[in-house]
Amino acid sequence: MGRLVYTWLSRTGIVAGLLGLGLFQVAPVGAQEVVVANFVQATDPVPQGWELSENEGTADVALVFDGESQALKLRSEVSSFSLNKELGIDLTKTPYLEWQWKITELPTGGDFRRRATDDQAAQLFVVFNWGMFRKEAIVYIWDSTAPVGTMARAPSPPLYPFLKIHAVVVRSGEAEKGKWITETRNVVEDYKRLFGNEPKNVKGIRIQINSQHTQSQAEAYWRSVRFKAHL
Repeated sequence: MGRLVYTWLSRTGIVAGLLGLGLFQVAPVGAQEVVVANFVQATDPVPQGWELSENEGTADVALVFDGESQALKLRSEVSSFSLNKELGIDLTKTPYLEWQWKITELPTGGDFRRRATDDQAAQLFVVFNWGMFRKEAIVYIWDSTAPVGTMARAPSPPLYPFLKIHAVVVRSGEAEKGKWITETRNVVEDYKRLFGNEPKNVKGIRIQINSQHTQSQAEAYWRSVRFKAHL
């Protein structure tokens, strides 16, 4: 995951800037579905309202045709980068997170449970509580090694002791490599299990890839990310 996420999470000034530009996405009242990303219909690999952040190396981001539709392709060559978006999602209205992803290359020996091997081809961060001294996030990952269903605290850096990140391994290994998969998670239930209380509104989403720790390569594709009222 790397220090990139910590830098982004700490930049609360971005919220005010995006509000001023009209880029802060807030779910309409009564919405049954909030589309956060639809790369099938995108015209730019970094759509309006999103921010590309590079931590190490150079970002390789492109819109490509894959099968019957367009997708976002992220490729990491000993690098770390992400796409970030500020949000305002009321989880009491749309508690389910759904996304479509595909992995074509996993970082060699990647394992989020050790800092030295903390690389993943695909990470989806859900960020809560942009308070001054309390920030929390769940990151749903496709890990190279850690078993599916693993939930564990990711270490916070010394400069950000108030930042709490929990990782959830949704997919692992190469058994389903090359297949498009639609995932659905109940973010409210995941949050209560991981943090022990009711979640606040979602304040941000982050799509990330990295392979710098293992000095290897990774590649992932994304079609959509959305919050839904029902399964």
